[in-house]
Amino acid sequence: MSQSNLPRTGLPLGMPPLQLLVYGYFGILLVGFALLCLPFAEVSDVSVLDHFFIATSALSTTGLATVGVGQDYSTFGQVVVLLLIQIGGLGYMSLGSFVVLLRKRKLTGAHSELLAYDFSLPEGFKVTTFIRRMIVFTLCTELAGALLLAWIFHNNGEPAPLWNGVFHSISAFCTAGFSLFASGFEGYQAHFGLNLVISVLAILGALGFIVAADFASRFGRERRPLTFTSRIILRFTFAGIFFGMIILFLSDAGIAGLPTEVGLMTAFFQSMTAFTTVGFNTMPIGDISAAPLFVVILLMIVGASPSGTGGGMKSTTFTALWAQLKATLAGESRVCYMNRVVPAHRIRAAVSNFFFYVLVVLTGIYALLLVQEQDPYTIIFEAVSALGTVGLSTGLTGLLTPVGKLIVCALMFLGRVGPLSAGLMLFGRDAAEGEAIEEDLAI
Repeated sequence: MSQSNLPRTGLPLGMPPLQLLVYGYFGILLVGFALLCLPFAEVSDVSVLDHFFIATSALSTTGLATVGVGQDYSTFGQVVVLLLIQIGGLGYMSLGSFVVLLRKRKLTGAHSELLAYDFSLPEGFKVTTFIRRMIVFTLCTELAGALLLAWIFHNNGEPAPLWNGVFHSISAFCTAGFSLFASGFEGYQAHFGLNLVISVLAILGALGFIVAADFASRFGRERRPLTFTSRIILRFTFAGIFFGMIILFLSDAGIAGLPTEVGLMTAFFQSMTAFTTVGFNTMPIGDISAAPLFVVILLMIVGASPSGTGGGMKSTTFTALWAQLKATLAGESRVCYMNRVVPAHRIRAAVSNFFFYVLVVLTGIYALLLVQEQDPYTIIFEAVSALGTVGLSTGLTGLLTPVGKLIVCALMFLGRVGPLSAGLMLFGRDAAEGEAIEEDLAI
């Protein structure tokens, strides 16, 4: 079906939700880029391409940076970056819809359709209730995180502790990984309080708003049990983080050389930051040895959960594929996970998402290998980090050529809108088919 034959909806400009989401995010990207280009947004000379790179990284909540946000941008520029992070983390339609709801107006069917598509909401979720709970949960979590971080920064003599607390709290919850400190959190490697607060914020963001809405229903008036999706996400997220922690602790010489409690905390933090795609670091990523670094790459590929602030292939895609593998090896016709049958159409959606994700990341790696002369392993890490909107880097980001920066920008943007969504739009699938596939990925 050609794009001109796509069915029209009640959405603005008659676009299907998939197209409107992609064009909407690109429009916001251009606005953020223009604001960063203003002379008073910077305190040192930043190139136009670097402004575009930072705007893309912030909106996609990636965290890769070719310049220092805290060193090269003024307070105005930092605010612009933070707003892009917040919009990217929550989705621009959710923020606009919350304003509509605050004015005691109802969402149109078009708004609800677009929101359900953006968050891949499973059947049964009421969009208006979901948006209210999502915004309230976000604001309360970020406020609590900001106050705790401000207290930590104040006690450690950091300048502007309140602003640093606000910035890093939003950056952590939105799994953006941007820091105002030149070396990230390397100076806080042994600080239990900071490691705990950042980890809690990132995990809450990565678990997703479906889980938060489920918990609100479970312990609120409705008293509903957690959904199958939430139980999958909770089990898989914590299992993945602790798996990565054990591998890093046992196989990396640098971490093993630290005092035991600091080594365990560092291994947990770096596993958490890769799996939730938050992208912060308490040790130089380039210092991690090759074998555990490969595990970090795998964690970044799997990524966070649907309807959250994190990126990656998504945990529900991996669990569906794992269930299919177990069923195949056992010679069973039914695919089950946690004693529940996984429908065939969800398996097909997971397979499609997996292969399209791999296709995009391989294309990005190949393109970077053409224009960068650095070690191929470093380039692979950078491409995976960009598409997964993670933001970890072994040091390549600052060495990117102009074309390399554009390639990484493309990967980061695709990571935010979803490689499969971009593929559906590229190949002309209609809105109904695209929405069905996205909902399937939420199990």
